Amino acid sequence: MAIRDLLDGLWSDEDFEEWYPRDGKPGLSPAQLATVSVLQFLPELSDRQAAESVRNRIDFKYALGMELEDPGFHHSVLTDFRERLAGEGRADKLLNLALEKMRTAGLARNTVGSAPTTPTSSPRSET
Repeated sequence: MAIRDLLDGLWSDEDFEEWYPRDGKPGLSPAQLATVSVLQFLPELSDRQAAESVRNRIDFKYALGMELEDPGFHHSVLTDFRERLAGEGRADKLLNLALEKMRTAGLARNTVGSAPTTPTSSPRSET
């Protein structure tokens, strides 16, 4: 909820423009699908359980910026989204976008892959 409150989500639909064709019927929000994928990870929800949570849980709807009356989506949409996510380093790109947004807001430190730093000079002693 803090990420939604402070950042208005981790991604915007514009972050996914290259994944989807520009013609045809508008689909579901890819930013919301990415968020559902994160929300389903820790409690190890199946796609069916995650889609059910989107339909019935206020915390999921809030995190996704959905109206309470929103009917959600069919669980198979998550499989299709993951197939798109699997290509061309897209998962890494999304992770980096989210981490940068959290760092900018002060919610994460830049420590991934970094070794601990040591002082470059020793403290001066008073004599």
